[in-house]
Amino acid sequence: LTFLPSLPENKILVAQSPLLTVANKTATLVCNYTYNGTGKEFRASLHKGTDSAVEVCFISWNTTKVSSASNKEFNCQGAYDKDKVIFNLWNMSASQTDIYFCKIEAMYPPPYVNNEKSNGTVIHVQETPIQTQEPHSAIPLWIMATVTGVLAFYSMLITALFINYWQKSKRNLYHQSDYMNMTPRHPPYQKNKGYPSYAPTRDYTAYRS
Repeated sequence: LTFLPSLPENKILVAQSPLLTVANKTATLVCNYTYNGTGKEFRASLHKGTDSAVEVCFISWNTTKVSSASNKEFNCQGAYDKDKVIFNLWNMSASQTDIYFCKIEAMYPPPYVNNEKSNGTVIHVQETPIQTQEPHSAIPLWIMATVTGVLAFYSMLITALFINYWQKSKRNLYHQSDYMNMTPRHPPYQKNKGYPSYAPTRDYTAYRS
């Protein structure tokens, strides 16, 4: 807990933690304050940078109404409780690492009062490591290896059967050619003759007496 010293009437003092480390892009910054004046309407805001040039978000409230708004470059929302204001930030990036200051104002009734600048809180937004995951195969590796092996086996088997069939066919074709009838056919113009033109001429002298 942060303890604040007692103050003269109508003064505001703010205390913040010096460092806030953000690992999941979400930060909760608590602004503890002490006020012993008579104000009934307040405004609390969060500012970024050493010169508090950027107002990140704010919340204002009185006895009947609460309103809040955030800078479009930030995701921030404020909430108030007794003696503290809580600023919730989310989706923070590493580029938003900086020092942040809480500002508390007593708006009404007069006199207007605001706190002196506090020491601020350094919000350190860590880089989110990019996780790369290797794609998981839908089919287990051992199944793919088994299927590949079976396909390779059947491919070799079919190739061997084809070669064996081709060799047998070649041998059968060779044996059939040994018994082929080598006698030539008759020419078309010799069909009516009694013997083919290539037949040897008979020697009739052998039958003469």
